[in-house]
Amino acid sequence: KYDQITIDRINTFHPNYREWLKELYLEANNKLLPKGWRLRFTHVYRSNAEQDKLFNQRPKVTNAKGGQSIHNYGLAFDIVLLRDKDNNGTFESVSWEVDKYLKSFAAFFKSKGFAWGGDWKFYDAPHFELSKGRTWRDFQAMKMYKKDGLTYPILPNGF
Repeated sequence: KYDQITIDRINTFHPNYREWLKELYLEANNKLLPKGWRLRFTHVYRSNAEQDKLFNQRPKVTNAKGGQSIHNYGLAFDIVLLRDKDNNGTFESVSWEVDKYLKSFAAFFKSKGFAWGGDWKFYDAPHFELSKGRTWRDFQAMKMYKKDGLTYPILPNGF
């Protein structure tokens, strides 16, 4: 079982890690959720303009301006859980709750090298990033390239 919207969004993740993230998503979605539940990635890549729009939104949803989020480099994603409450194949109920399922996803993705926003002072439980200890400033300083109309950093060997 998978969510095509999520697969489409994963196709905007950094090209070096895109196929790996698809594999992780399918594994997590199929092993960590009971029947009638599905994992959805709500945001993956965000342009600087999209980031600025979120930054200026009220109520405030982010402290990061364009260029200051790991999403802007294609190395982050946010999740939500969907439930098929009527068992009709329509996943419509949304769960933002930090429950046993979200905690199991956090443990799973952390075991694969992702940082989890639920561990941060600025608590962001739906957020995961593959930053490997680097900050947005580190990514901003890297040379960039375009693929499929999106801009990504050229990651150093061994990233």
